[in-house]
Amino acid sequence: MDELQDVQLTEIKPLLTNKNSRNFQDFDCQEHDIETPHGVLHVTMRGVPKGNRPVILTYHDIGLNHKSCFNTLFNYEDMQEITQHFAVVHVDAPGQQEGAPPFPSGYQYPTMEELAEMLPSVMTQLKVNSVIGIGVGAGAYILTRFALNNPTLVEGLVLINVDPCAEGWIDWAASKLTGWTSNLVDIVMSHHFSTDELTENQELIQTYRLHIAQDINQDNLALFCGSYQYRHDLDIERPIVGLNEDTVNTLTCPALLVVGDTSPAVEAVVECNSRLNPTKTTLLKMADCGGLPQVVQPGKLAEAFKYFVQGMGYIPYVLLSHLSNESVPSAGMTRLARSRTTSSSSLTSMDSSRSRNNLNSLLEGSTTGALDSQARPQTMEVSC
Repeated sequence: MDELQDVQLTEIKPLLTNKNSRNFQDFDCQEHDIETPHGVLHVTMRGVPKGNRPVILTYHDIGLNHKSCFNTLFNYEDMQEITQHFAVVHVDAPGQQEGAPPFPSGYQYPTMEELAEMLPSVMTQLKVNSVIGIGVGAGAYILTRFALNNPTLVEGLVLINVDPCAEGWIDWAASKLTGWTSNLVDIVMSHHFSTDELTENQELIQTYRLHIAQDINQDNLALFCGSYQYRHDLDIERPIVGLNEDTVNTLTCPALLVVGDTSPAVEAVVECNSRLNPTKTTLLKMADCGGLPQVVQPGKLAEAFKYFVQGMGYIPYVLLSHLSNESVPSAGMTRLARSRTTSSSSLTSMDSSRSRNNLNSLLEGSTTGALDSQARPQTMEVSC
């Protein structure tokens, strides 16, 4: 069988400018407060479910809400080519939505497991039969837990900066803040951004520092962070063909794991990849990108997501506006960077991971050219 080459997608484009900093506006949405077994969830819905197609359901990370986490991506022109085919449901974790009131004294915030258990009520209330989930950080963990508990409700997952492990990140983050005041905003910022990003990308950092400090209720944020810090290990395990593929605890749906190449979450994402079924899992490391690929590189993430849903049998042809308006068959993404990493807690193990097929059909018409079919690991940077 042909070997697959690892892929990095590169886009260099200034995203946050003075005119759109902290502009996380919703368009054509309906907001709902939905009762669940563990409290009320605030959700925002774009469009209406279309036939038997799944709904795209998003879940944000700590320090963010659905607007600051996802609206840059979903307001991007290429992503709107997808959302015309799907309804979208954005979920805000309890107390994290814009203008959320503080919780009463003594309020017990839901655990990560309970946050996952709240999602079936959302689907029932909104008459949604199945979803394709897009989660970031804590939201990726919650959606993974949800899919493990309810495999028939989840058709696919895009997991950005997912960490399947139980160890708390707050102590680690505080140790990285030498010379800083280790307040909650600093700790959350170090969760999202690498040290280099914190010093180099000043416009992005200032935008999100102000958002986390001023737009999110700090007491509510502390509760959400505490829930994430004390999460349990997902206890997922890579299946072994002929031995335990029917009994092992792992995702049964297709999964696209995404991480920026300078993100603090690189090792965690590669570890998650090593625990999932390689025949159903795609690992995408985005070049020139840090902790918020959906914000910094929305075009490349939208492109990857198009291929992902095509591989699931939806949207048989997609229009790539930056490729001379040519339609690209769905073969590309299903062969994009499927990794066989077996123990991946370092960049080296990911970059040298074995792969299965080549990428000759990926992004036909791009200036990058086709890769040869040699078995040696190789990275292709796509800048179309």
